[in-house]
Amino acid sequence: MNWNWVWVILILFWTGGFAWAADNVRTALRHRHERRMELISAERRERQALEAAGKPPEPVCGCTHHLAKHDKQGRCHERVEVPVAWDENKKPVRYEAGQCNCQQYVGPQPLSQVYAEELTDL
Repeated sequence: MNWNWVWVILILFWTGGFAWAADNVRTALRHRHERRMELISAERRERQALEAAGKPPEPVCGCTHHLAKHDKQGRCHERVEVPVAWDENKKPVRYEAGQCNCQQYVGPQPLSQVYAEELTDL
């Protein structure tokens, strides 16, 4: 029986050859994991972009409130924080709840829903 292979393994073990191999494997697995996480992140961003592209534009006023918060005359009915006290640098220090002072909707006009029957050959 030939025991030379045992000596080769022992010499590799004593000289740190296995540590070098383990380090290379660990580094390769870490890089593979990082690349995989980047791919998952890119797929998630692409999916979110596609979902956002399919949504109609939100009718948002210049006051950043949705069109549903405005009445027919254009007045906004949303409650906002209004500054009531300022410091020596004219920066607000205290806020209270108040009415939004917006008067007009300036966002994109929402499209009306259109119904069309499917085209069929009879």
